[in-house]
Amino acid sequence: MKDVGADNDYERLRESIRESLLEKLDRQLEMPDEKVMEMIREEILYHSRGSYLSLSQKEKLRKELFFGIRKLDILQELVEDPTVTEIMVNGPDHIFIERQGALTKYPEQFVSREKLEDVIAQIVAGCNRVVNERNPIVDARLSNGSRVNVVLPPVALNGPILTIRRFPEHPITMEQLLMFGSITGEAADFLKQLVIAGYNIFISGGTGSGKTTFLNVLSGFIPKTERIITIEDSAELQIQGVENLVRLETRNANLEDMIPITIRDLIRSSLRMRPDRIIVGEVRGAEALDMLQAMNTGHDGSLSTAHANSAADMISRLETMVILGSGELPISAIRRQISSGIDILVHLGRLRDRSRRVLSIHEMDTDEQGEIALRTLFAFEETGEDAEKRILGALVKKAELKYTAKLQLAGLLQAEDRDGLRNIQAEQD
Repeated sequence: MKDVGADNDYERLRESIRESLLEKLDRQLEMPDEKVMEMIREEILYHSRGSYLSLSQKEKLRKELFFGIRKLDILQELVEDPTVTEIMVNGPDHIFIERQGALTKYPEQFVSREKLEDVIAQIVAGCNRVVNERNPIVDARLSNGSRVNVVLPPVALNGPILTIRRFPEHPITMEQLLMFGSITGEAADFLKQLVIAGYNIFISGGTGSGKTTFLNVLSGFIPKTERIITIEDSAELQIQGVENLVRLETRNANLEDMIPITIRDLIRSSLRMRPDRIIVGEVRGAEALDMLQAMNTGHDGSLSTAHANSAADMISRLETMVILGSGELPISAIRRQISSGIDILVHLGRLRDRSRRVLSIHEMDTDEQGEIALRTLFAFEETGEDAEKRILGALVKKAELKYTAKLQLAGLLQAEDRDGLRNIQAEQD
């Protein structure tokens, strides 16, 4: 009996079984996963006659064949691994993963470029999207909510590029962020009161700083009786416990000549849907103007995020994005839109130990010349490192909230307490 121990022998056996399976599956329109697994077992028994396969080899072969036919091939195990937060595929031969903030190279690779392209086509088709040479860049998501970005040749020079950002199966809570040291209890309570009271809050930060996670956490403080509309490129938010929730997602143009639906289109449409709050997952361009106009026209308590390296940079980026959407609007009018639309700016960052922290919380204000001014309410202060090189420090309160009218209207602040938040009433759910 031949021992299938060599890699080449094992791979030849796997490919012969795979070809036989695909031929049989092509003749059957629909087949449940359980039936496919049963068929795989039968094929392994048939094709391995006269060869020796250990139990572990058989189990490995069953899993590889099933993942290759019905799932995401060699990526499926990574997608199901809760410790993996990011999967980066740089062509069929190079895969990198992120675990606990550290990047490592994954030892497996796709058998061919065509197999990687098949996996990509399967992912985008599940979101009713199309990616090809004519439309080589697309955002999508997996069924578990993971965010997907695809870039194909000729734009990508080293083959199809696939990036998957995996989110926790259960949304992270503020309690967990406190446990991680990402924020202090005082700052968390402060933000909770502001969300309940309807302050417009904008979250900024660099790539991987946790903006979407933090947006989701703040969304959890919105009173459950309100009507919420979420607007995203690819639906990622996991808002829990809200019955009156509308989730909107953009649509790209495809081969059937469908008209693309942009973030701008969805924001404008949402204004006619009687929202209490509008949550825009991320603004990247001209839609910033529509978001600010929504915040300035009675939709208090709206939330959004954008990329920026600092709070000051975020203001500059917003100005640029609004210019893209406004055309001839003077910069002074744009700055008024920003300062009156956004109440609070929260900036997140990823420190050198790879930990994600709330680095600062600012109140939007204007100076005597009418320029935008950021009043720092909380700022992260580093105090050192522990024995394992983890950064020690915390958000330190720097100033009291200046504009407390919304807190007063929500019944969360007594009129005589305008100079501080010492007598905030009991928590409101």
